[in-house]
This record gives sequence, structure tokens and C-alpha cells, in this order.
Amino acid sequence: MVGKYPVITLCGSTHFKDEFIEAQKRLTLEGNIVISVGLFGHTGDQEVWENMDEGTLTDTKEMIDDMHKRKIDMAYGIYVINVGGYIGESTISEIEYAKKHGKTVTYLEAISHH
Repeated sequence: MVGKYPVITLCGSTHFKDEFIEAQKRLTLEGNIVISVGLFGHTGDQEVWENMDEGTLTDTKEMIDDMHKRKIDMAYGIYVINVGGYIGESTISEIEYAKKHGKTVTYLEAISHH
């Protein structure tokens, strides 16, 4: 909480840019401070990646993943953008990280337990 406002970090595949933006708006209007991704690697921001050599690309992706964990550290909980039930590997690791650190985990779409 920052004052009376819970802090929520958005997690999920950056393929879902529109859903990230919608969730950010809705959660903000509901009275939350929302921390989102720094860039949309799968659905935009291509200029960031196109001139990087492989080593720099790997280092940058690792830095961004680590920064997102720090964003989770700053939050009360995470909100998972799981369009169509999709949750990728990095999002799974973020969910596990959040749970391990006592953060709440909520989802855009209900998850089915098999």
C-alpha cells in the first residue's frame, strides 16, 4: 500500500498489449497504483531489439526479467493477464515468485484446475 492505494504489478505475455492497457486503466480507476511492463517485446517496441547482438539481447532480457521481479517486490500483489488461459514460462516463474514472497495473485480470466 502506498497511502490508501494498493500497488499491483501486471504480469503476463506481452503478446496481450491491448489487455495490459485495459487492465491498467480499469485497476487504476478502481483505486490501485498499477506497475506494468516497461516495453512490449512481442507486440511492439521492435526498435529496441533489432540492432542488438545476441549477447546484448540476452543480457537485456535477463535485466528486464530481474526488473520485473523487483516490480513484484514493490507490490501488494500481481494481476496476471492470462488471455484465453495462456500463461507462459516467464509468467509462471513470476507467479511462483509472487506466491513465495506472500503476494496476492489474481487473474484476468478464471483459471481451471485439472
